[in-house]
Amino acid sequence: MDREQIKKIIDSPDAYDESREETVYAWFRDAYSKRMRWVMICVYVQYIVLLVPMVYSAVAFFRTDQIRYQILHATIFLFCNLWMGFISVFGWVMLQRPNIGREFKRLELRIAELSEAISDK
Repeated sequence: MDREQIKKIIDSPDAYDESREETVYAWFRDAYSKRMRWVMICVYVQYIVLLVPMVYSAVAFFRTDQIRYQILHATIFLFCNLWMGFISVFGWVMLQRPNIGREFKRLELRIAELSEAISDK
């Protein structure tokens, strides 16, 4: 079997199964499963813990007249803001984690289907 036939088998629209497609709903379903619960709890707890000093420092920044305290509150605000960004990226990485294993399994099944199709022809 030559490359064109193999490419034709892989790209054939009749073999495409829409139920195998990964959706955002499946991502969130996997993210809130029992296995990933501790990750989401940690992310939300850190959001709450960081939101309090962030809001306080934003309000205190505009209330104070001394430059030294404005720098302090701006630094606290920026640190909390950056840390929330890091936590968001961590959450998205953990959201993709079950996806990678599923993609490996899907690739293995696709290779097995392809090898069966090649051996039949």
